[in-house]
Amino acid sequence: MESKIIRQIEKNSDEMIKGIKKIVKMPSVETEAEENAPFGKDIALTLNETLKLAESLGFKTKNLDNYIGWAQYGEGDDYIGIIGHLDVVPVGEGWKHDPFSAYEENGYIYSRGILDNKGPILTCLYALYSIKQLNISLKRPIRIIFGCDEETGFEDLKYYLEKEKAPIMGWTPDCKYPVVYAERGRAVIEISTQENNIDEFFKFVNTYFMNAKPNAESLGLDYKDEEFGVNEMRNYKLIHEDKNIIFSVTFSYPVGLSLEKIVKTIKEKAGKMDVKCVQHYTPVKFEKDGEMVSSLQKAYELVTGFDGTPVTTTGGTYAKLMPNIVPFGPSFPGQKGIGHLPNEWMKIEDLISNAKIYGLGIYYLANL
Repeated sequence: MESKIIRQIEKNSDEMIKGIKKIVKMPSVETEAEENAPFGKDIALTLNETLKLAESLGFKTKNLDNYIGWAQYGEGDDYIGIIGHLDVVPVGEGWKHDPFSAYEENGYIYSRGILDNKGPILTCLYALYSIKQLNISLKRPIRIIFGCDEETGFEDLKYYLEKEKAPIMGWTPDCKYPVVYAERGRAVIEISTQENNIDEFFKFVNTYFMNAKPNAESLGLDYKDEEFGVNEMRNYKLIHEDKNIIFSVTFSYPVGLSLEKIVKTIKEKAGKMDVKCVQHYTPVKFEKDGEMVSSLQKAYELVTGFDGTPVTTTGGTYAKLMPNIVPFGPSFPGQKGIGHLPNEWMKIEDLISNAKIYGLGIYYLANL
């Protein structure tokens, strides 16, 4: 059966690339909310066009008030969920070509969103389309979910979980290969003080953050986990708000360290300055040899021939909020520094390989 799925995906590859280019050409950076467009008109238009594409492939679709939408194959409550996002980060400068042109050159497609994350989630849709064409029997329905607010706050997924049941298994194609069985926790901490205490504030920030190692050693938070690596501080920001000076820092922390310890430790050293957590996602961890992770590892290894030993990530994906899913692809080993930058790209060959991996992943999970 695996070979049939792979051959059908190859047969559909030209149609898939055409469909991906169509959606990638649509600008979908978040703008001011409008009526029936909570993340702006462009994102709402992109979601609607994506759902029309899914309908043209024969899938049942649903639009949840332009917060998020889905396409489904099969019926039943206990579904396999695959969630990616259609919103993209701002374009920025440095592009060689129109960032929404889906420009193709030497087997590469360049466009904002081709990697993060329109290209990968649409390879999942076309992988499911190939399975549908083959009339393959699946024990469970498959739902491809198209998010619209992954880059700025996960309000789309929060809305989804208010309206819909969570999947029993699945993945987000918004990270790297091999299958990621665990994600670090993420906490955004703000330290603030009034303008009249600015000298003490800058001394504190310089001592414990700006002139310190990013592993939080100066704070006594240099925690290290064999699987997750070391605690990391990143995304430093200084903000002047009314008569307050604010320093913001993000902790990417391993399992074993807690938010409570991070906040308590900083408060002990901050004196009269205010310390608070303004955003937090707990770590995510699945069994490396569990059915879901092992099945996705099998799909990856069969298609690529590479070692598929599950890995961890320092990043943050929909897996932080959507129950029962893991990050899985789309970037292959060695492919870094592509998303969020000028001239974002994906190889056409890699898009097709992703579709093959995801096709087998769908087949394996839906029949567990």
